[in-house]
Amino acid sequence: MSIQVNHLSKRYGSQWAVNDLSFEIPTGEIVGFLGPNGAGKSTTMKILTGYIPASSGDAVVCGFNLNTDSLSVRKRVGYLPEHNPLYLDMYVTEYLQFSASMAGVSQIKSAVEKAIDLTQLSPERNKKIGQLSKGYRQRVGLAQALIHDPEVLILDEPTSGLDPNQVLEMRNVIKNLGKNKTVLLSTHIMQEVEAMCSRVILLNHGKIIADDTLEGLKQTSPNDSLEIIFRNLTNSHVGSI
Repeated sequence: MSIQVNHLSKRYGSQWAVNDLSFEIPTGEIVGFLGPNGAGKSTTMKILTGYIPASSGDAVVCGFNLNTDSLSVRKRVGYLPEHNPLYLDMYVTEYLQFSASMAGVSQIKSAVEKAIDLTQLSPERNKKIGQLSKGYRQRVGLAQALIHDPEVLILDEPTSGLDPNQVLEMRNVIKNLGKNKTVLLSTHIMQEVEAMCSRVILLNHGKIIADDTLEGLKQTSPNDSLEIIFRNLTNSHVGSI
């Protein structure tokens, strides 16, 4: 298994952002991580990347326990957060070289070229990041997440703010990456899930309320769209927050 989550919880004061999550994701699967705003998706992703600690429970990523060896996990995970933090005054190639250096990549030049090729950044590689469109900035963030050739990619709303053409291009990039990497991605766009994901984990109020293949989830209500199934499931569960 690439990701094993065991009774994971995160508490802020009296509020549970994540409440006793357990799931597994095998190598080479693209999983949609869904839920309303405030469901706990981003918090879980931040825990799995070692960005914040859990309050209780644990997670094993690529065979390494986050509680005891978070550095080994971080070396094997690529993370694109919801709010893509970039150095806008740096040039694209310069930023990726810097990112590769920070990640401890030994062959920086070849790693940068590979990331640029995978994310189709070549036309913009000599521009400052601040000059790029939203779509190309997302690509730079994805290239940074890929720069050290991680086994697992964790992508928090990777198509947020993109136009329809950019969305389609980003989908294709992620689908190709999913052929040999494990991908956990969050999105509010059900078409994204149907286009890219083989499985869905649905959160509400910090708890898992559905974990099934895409087809299995659709079969729970065959006459309804995925949007309606999502709405019915999240409206019918009362959580702890």
